[in-house]
Amino acid sequence: MGNKLIRGSLIIFAGNIIFRIGGYIYRLLMAMLLGPTMYGVLGITLPFQGIFQTLAAGGLPPAIAKYVAEYNAVNDSDMARQTIYTALKIMVFLGLFLGVLMIFVIAPLLANNFLHKPLALVPLQIVGLITPFSVVLGAFRGAFQGVYKMEYILYTRAIEQLFMILFATAFVLIGLSTVGALWGTVIGYSMAAFAALYIFKVYMPKYIPESSPDFVFTKRQELRLAGTLVKFSIPVIITAIAEMLIYNICTIVMGKFLTLDAVGFFAAADPIARLPLMISISVATTILPASSEAFKVKDIPTLQKYVNESYRYSLLLVVPMCVGLALFAVPTLRVLYFAKPEYVAGAMALAILSLGMTFYSIFAISTSIVQGIGNPRIPMYILIVGSIVTGILSWILVPYMDIAGGALATTLACFGMMVPIVYFVFKLTKTKFQPLPVIKIFAASAIMGLFALIIPKDAWWLFPGIFACIIVYFFALILVRFFTKEDIESLRVLSSKFGPISSIANKILNFVERVEFRNK
Repeated sequence: MGNKLIRGSLIIFAGNIIFRIGGYIYRLLMAMLLGPTMYGVLGITLPFQGIFQTLAAGGLPPAIAKYVAEYNAVNDSDMARQTIYTALKIMVFLGLFLGVLMIFVIAPLLANNFLHKPLALVPLQIVGLITPFSVVLGAFRGAFQGVYKMEYILYTRAIEQLFMILFATAFVLIGLSTVGALWGTVIGYSMAAFAALYIFKVYMPKYIPESSPDFVFTKRQELRLAGTLVKFSIPVIITAIAEMLIYNICTIVMGKFLTLDAVGFFAAADPIARLPLMISISVATTILPASSEAFKVKDIPTLQKYVNESYRYSLLLVVPMCVGLALFAVPTLRVLYFAKPEYVAGAMALAILSLGMTFYSIFAISTSIVQGIGNPRIPMYILIVGSIVTGILSWILVPYMDIAGGALATTLACFGMMVPIVYFVFKLTKTKFQPLPVIKIFAASAIMGLFALIIPKDAWWLFPGIFACIIVYFFALILVRFFTKEDIESLRVLSSKFGPISSIANKILNFVERVEFRNK
């Protein structure tokens, strides 16, 4: 079971990396090919796409995974398969209903009455065509997760990303603009849905056999099963929508108050600012089962060690990344969007959002710890309040501060969410906060930041500047005596697995050890 869990986690982690990288490639290509105005239309559309996909799925994929796994554990393949079929019926109904609603009612209201941007009408209507395919895909992915076949999820994600990027790029190049970009998304999801159906039909019977001929499941029983699935899914969907609003509500508000060009500038900066989350989400994925296991066996010292180390190691990487992105915002945008230099107008938003991602990184890790020790509703409530606060602050700040106001609203809301969730982590785990490592990380990041201020902020200096900052940060950590003997030994073991570079790494670690502990 342990090997299955580790293997599945690694596959999902790889899938998340592929999905995130694919998303960045898609956004970068669309930003350069469409230009600020039409990319602004896409930027307004994508939040609604995510929200409607989540609503249509109804929070049911995790429910499918949970109950399929439970029924499979007791060899009840009939009920495992019935769970998939019942959930799929609910999701297809929701997908079709919300898809039609989006095309004929919601899209016209949003484009013409709320946003007052007629250019967004057809792209928003296409969201209604994406929804049915995405819910079918979500249902089968839940089934794959339930039998620990995470590689099937990875395959469908790869197909989705590949076809979406290829067709979106092709359609935009032939002149279909934002509409073409979204048609590429439709094709990506439809191809992935057909691939998932094929995998389910051909390969899944060996894990969930076909229903036995004498299996009878009445309508009353199916309604009861549907009720169970929906009851489980309600907190899931509320949390998912709230988290999505944290990411996207400022973009929606900008769509109402600002020009499409301004929204395009923000949409270009936003995914770059979230790069540090790749680190924190990886730590959060690892800490959840670890904290859950330690809490279950009442190993409180180990749990407390996990808490402190998760903050320590994530902040060690996230804080300098966020500071670096904030200071190098202008050359970063200039290099990434070299064909469209006007996107540099999003630099201030990128700088503010980057700092906000430090707060959100701590929130994400804290959420996993709180969920791991059996309190999933606490982060749900904080997310709900956080999304409301983000909306209110965006409504106030965007008209006066332009896209920087939206970035500031998100950053302030992330800080507001971080404070209570960290309080609950330390209270529920009875962990004593260790301020010294955190202070040392911020001190080393400040030294790096002061050094970065003297580096010219142009495209030619971006990569040499980043490399120099990494070296300065490393020596700053040594200067503030950050590393412990346990850190050095762990790094030594890790470096031994990297073949030819292990000897170089070992010399560096020996140097660190001599400097760090010469007076100890």
